Amino acid sequence: QRAHPNSRSARYGVFLEQHTFAGRIADFVWMVMLCVLVLVPIPALVPSIQIPFFGPSLVFTLLYLWSRENPNANTSIMGMITMKAFYLPWGMLGMGLVMGQDPVPDLLGIVAGHLYYFLAVLHPRAGGARLIRTPDWVRGLCYRAFGVRSAPAPSYRGRDDAR
Repeated sequence: QRAHPNSRSARYGVFLEQHTFAGRIADFVWMVMLCVLVLVPIPALVPSIQIPFFGPSLVFTLLYLWSRENPNANTSIMGMITMKAFYLPWGMLGMGLVMGQDPVPDLLGIVAGHLYYFLAVLHPRAGGARLIRTPDWVRGLCYRAFGVRSAPAPSYRGRDDAR
């Protein structure tokens, strides 16, 4: 029903892991965990939304985060519609609507991605407190699982927005 969700998740997830979260695998794992924690209780909180599987939503979360980290990258939808990456989640949502897909899973992914991006990047960049920190137990878990120590998260306070 959905066009290549696995290839999209691999593309954007790999980019985020290798570039945005380079050397910070625990931060990447924590980001995915937080986004899943945002998505999973939605059916209990909003009974009219009954989605048994949040894979497509998580793919859209990764797509949204990638688009925010690379807003000026040129991209296209199915090689036909070109646009800046900043608009790609909305373009993909629109394409899904044209193809008759339910927009709710995609919108939930955008909401989860935006919530994470706001709390992890935008709020600290604007001078607010850093509200999302990877706990030591996640760092330890990642070290035991992958044998890699994570570098500390970057500080966005006072950083110029060169994008």
